[in-house]
Amino acid sequence: MTHLHRSSPTPSSSVIRVLISDDHPFMREGLAAVLDYKPDMTVVGQAGNGHEAVELFRQHQPDVTLMDLRMPELSGVEAIATICAEFADARIIVLTTYDGDEDIYRGLRAGAKGYVLKDAEPDELLTAIRAVHRGQKYIPPAIGAKLAERIGSPELSDRELEVLRLMARGKSNLEISTALAIAEGTVKFHVKNILSKLAVSDRTQAMIVALKRGIITL
Repeated sequence: MTHLHRSSPTPSSSVIRVLISDDHPFMREGLAAVLDYKPDMTVVGQAGNGHEAVELFRQHQPDVTLMDLRMPELSGVEAIATICAEFADARIIVLTTYDGDEDIYRGLRAGAKGYVLKDAEPDELLTAIRAVHRGQKYIPPAIGAKLAERIGSPELSDRELEVLRLMARGKSNLEISTALAIAEGTVKFHVKNILSKLAVSDRTQAMIVALKRGIITL
């Protein structure tokens, strides 16, 4: 039986065709070794960045794709969104070292069907692949709890994110107003909104919460 046929098999096909997207060769090879060892799985491609992930998906149309979020050239989130816009039935699992709820939210909002941390046991990854292949979602309870918390949190506007990033770089309100060409009073208004939305009382706490949740990265 040949696994590398071009036509997309039905979900009941005995072999799950998997595409791995990760910018670390060691991680890709390790995952491929685990998956290819399983009789019901075969790796059809390995991508090292988001652009490669999209191209290989178009080429192979795999049953399940494992997608790292932090990749060069095109992020995992952007790659997921691009793939899902073209292939409505794409089954993508976010595979990442980060469990910041903003990452989870962005990946799933872009169209991912599951979420697995890279330090998870191999059995959990295999369970996730089989579940997503069957058309189910796979979100571990701890991640589901973070996601529920994130969905209930107010969204920061693009301007508030700009202010937050400058705050993270230690800029004062005056410096932020100069950098963004807005009045200092407007900056103070944005900072007040940021503190309120993050449910904190000062700028330091805002930084800690924003970093912990993955809203900003240093």
